[in-house]
Amino acid sequence: MNTCDLCDLHEERVRVLELPLRDYGGRLAFDGRVSTIKAYEDNSLVREAVAEDGRGRVLVIDGGGSMRRAMLGDLLAAKALDNGWAGVLVFGAIRDSGAIGAMALGVKALGACPRKTDKLGQGARDVAVEFGGLVIRPGEWLCADQDGVVLADEELR
Repeated sequence: MNTCDLCDLHEERVRVLELPLRDYGGRLAFDGRVSTIKAYEDNSLVREAVAEDGRGRVLVIDGGGSMRRAMLGDLLAAKALDNGWAGVLVFGAIRDSGAIGAMALGVKALGACPRKTDKLGQGARDVAVEFGGLVIRPGEWLCADQDGVVLADEELR
């Protein structure tokens, strides 16, 4: 089901992310249970997460909105795809956008930046993150498409 229909049918049960995210992945519509990372200009935990079995989940990365360093590039996106992640949502920047656009992975981000991050092992996994007017918690259900991103406590159809 698309995000517009979800909002129409379940208005009281969904929350809409209030951010002008851009679509970068080759898959525009995706959904799944949320796993989170909170890290600023360090994607060490992203590398760790995408190496795991994604089980159809969506990785939500709170990069603090930074456009100075890319939290996801083509190598990590390919690893996410290979390991069964449905998509990646980045409150921040990605890089290698052309290559990521050729992958059957959902990727939404604020924008692109060619600079990679530091690798210092900093940040936190599976914690509540807050951006775009919402608190996003691990285990919530996220649905994304060309019209936006909605979250709910449980999967809706």
